[in-house]
Amino acid sequence: MSGHMDHYGVVGNPVEHSRSPAIHARFAELTGQAMDYCKLLAPLDHFAQALQQWIDSGGRGCNVTVPFKFEAFRLADTATDRAQLAQAANTLKFDAGRIEADNTDGIGLVNDIQNNAGVPLAGRDLLLLGAGGAAAGVLGPLLAARPRRIVVANRTQARAALLVARHASHPSLQNLLQKTELMAQDLQGLQADFDVVVNATASSLGGAALTLDPCVLKPGALAYDMMYGPAAQGFADWARAHGAVPRDGLGMLVEQAAESFLFWRGVRPPSAQVLLEMQQQQQQQQQQPKAPA
Repeated sequence: MSGHMDHYGVVGNPVEHSRSPAIHARFAELTGQAMDYCKLLAPLDHFAQALQQWIDSGGRGCNVTVPFKFEAFRLADTATDRAQLAQAANTLKFDAGRIEADNTDGIGLVNDIQNNAGVPLAGRDLLLLGAGGAAAGVLGPLLAARPRRIVVANRTQARAALLVARHASHPSLQNLLQKTELMAQDLQGLQADFDVVVNATASSLGGAALTLDPCVLKPGALAYDMMYGPAAQGFADWARAHGAVPRDGLGMLVEQAAESFLFWRGVRPPSAQVLLEMQQQQQQQQQQPKAPA
């Protein structure tokens, strides 16, 4: 690696689909930072070794995606408060032989919903679907937005209950929980309706349909899939067919990337500008005629 450029990347499996390199390249260009950013495919059973190889080769930090966020947190020497709350990390920084972990997913989601989509969360009823690493990363920041109620629903209710219990007992959240009802439910037992529904399950990633009663949607509700592009299309179609406003996770991707960039470089990039550029590129790609089969 060259000495004049700082090196970052995104580690995952799969990782080829990631748009993070384009986002961080644009952030670096707009802020004048001397850095590059690449994709790093890690074997499913050898994340720690792949991470150490990246550190040994001179990497300054990385983002971490599916399915390594829990393991990334466990490997860290220190962690920010939000990573400790999530018990998962999507951002690692390497300095003087130590690994510092952060989780920027939740603040990225909240910023996209409130600032970019223009949907305030305070006083609203929220449904969070899933109880894995994606849900763990966003529950704390969603609570910090002071909604009236958050229901965490999962196919295995016990797993949702564990996630809720960990947050309900956390000292930093006690003031928030005096004003926000937090509870776990079975995915199939939902009957109440919600202002915002966030899909944090792995269903979109695998292209599987998410079986969900449309009664959970208030008229005009925001239905947010944390995946983006074609992977989020099925959830978006379902939401639109039942009177909700769909939104994919491209804005969350850009906003969490901006928080990671700030964590690494100490500079906040213009996320709104880059999101607009990425949305325009996505629309152009969707409008391109498909080649005949």
